Amino acid sequence: MIMKFKFILFFLLISLFSSISIAEIRSSTVRNDDRPIIPFDQFGFTHTGRLQLTVSSISLSNSNLDLSKLGFFLVTLDSWLHVLQQLEDGEIRCALQSDLVKSVYTFNSLNGKNQFSILYNETDSDQYNLVFANCHPQQLKVSMDVKSEMYNLDGKSGVRDYLSAGRTILPTVYFVLSLIYLVLAVIWICFLYKKRLTAFRIHFFMLAVITLKGLNLLCEAEDKSYIKKTGSAHGWDVVFYIFSFLKGISLFTLIVLIGTGWSFLKPFLQDKEKKVLMIVIPLQVVANIAQVIIDESGPYGHDWVTWKQIFLLVDVVCCCAVLFPIVWSIKNLREAARTDGKAAVNLMKLTLFRHYYVVVICYIYFTRVVVYALETITSYRYSWTSVVAAELGTLAFYVFTGYKFKPEAHNPYFVIDDEEEEAAVEALKLEDEFEL
Repeated sequence: MIMKFKFILFFLLISLFSSISIAEIRSSTVRNDDRPIIPFDQFGFTHTGRLQLTVSSISLSNSNLDLSKLGFFLVTLDSWLHVLQQLEDGEIRCALQSDLVKSVYTFNSLNGKNQFSILYNETDSDQYNLVFANCHPQQLKVSMDVKSEMYNLDGKSGVRDYLSAGRTILPTVYFVLSLIYLVLAVIWICFLYKKRLTAFRIHFFMLAVITLKGLNLLCEAEDKSYIKKTGSAHGWDVVFYIFSFLKGISLFTLIVLIGTGWSFLKPFLQDKEKKVLMIVIPLQVVANIAQVIIDESGPYGHDWVTWKQIFLLVDVVCCCAVLFPIVWSIKNLREAARTDGKAAVNLMKLTLFRHYYVVVICYIYFTRVVVYALETITSYRYSWTSVVAAELGTLAFYVFTGYKFKPEAHNPYFVIDDEEEEAAVEALKLEDEFEL
């Protein structure tokens, strides 16, 4: 009973924290592993799906057991939940015995060999998990080298497509988005040149963030394009990780700097604001290390779920940390509006930072919660829609930030006439009365 609950808990964790695999050719090494279930990969097959599975250097700690209860199989998430119920009800004793899984290879077919290679044709369109089952977890440890290739064949040309169904359009999506960001960068350069007398240092930092985002998407487009054609990124994954790291750090740093009013309101950062940066930047380093380990190791690793949880935790902490400087700026502007005689100017700044605070929260909520929910409920054939939604949300956030904090000849944060000053003072009084 306890072991069955471990099955359920483990696989649900995998399902909960795993995103759809990019499904390149993956090589995995298993050593002295006694786990009852080892998940290897996830892939969306069309009716021309193929699985090329090559396993070598097979070593079993006890070869006198029933080897038909060791092997690889394909299963959808819905079917797996029913298999777990069958195990719970005692209908079957091993997942490989269920008629809901598709057996790829069982070890009783080894006939004394320590390796095998098999080409499995999958004609039922669906999203499948490649799983290894060891139904003797207390008595047997397994060591082996596993190489899996999952792909679909193009209906007309028969060319292999190593991207999961529903993800095969992503190279084009990323390339188009990278062009949009690079065009925005050129527009921003022209705007900064035109408004160079009123441009702050933060505006040039915004240019760097936009450029890094565009290059990051361009590298991701090349990464996915090579995987789609050959099953390997051919080094583009390294370049992608570098730009992803720089983009992540620069974006969170930009939000912190804008939130503190650096360059707009004051030319320096206070100690507590520097501490936020000193927290966010190392956390982004940890998050990127976790992301690389997650992508490169695959779900078969012992610590894969742990690294997934670390990545999610660090991401949430970073998102929360960048909100504090904006709250501090709002608090300081509110106090200044009551004391320094420039109520209208400070009230305008206060309103601006309130709006930015709301937008940052919406951006974080949309890209972390709504997009994940969309990915969960959307059919695997349309999994690209969650990527498009996340990128469009990010694009909207970049555009909003640039528009609200663009350099202007008559800066609304510092120039205001007497009538607007009086109106702002009255508005501030009414706001205070309403809060009381």
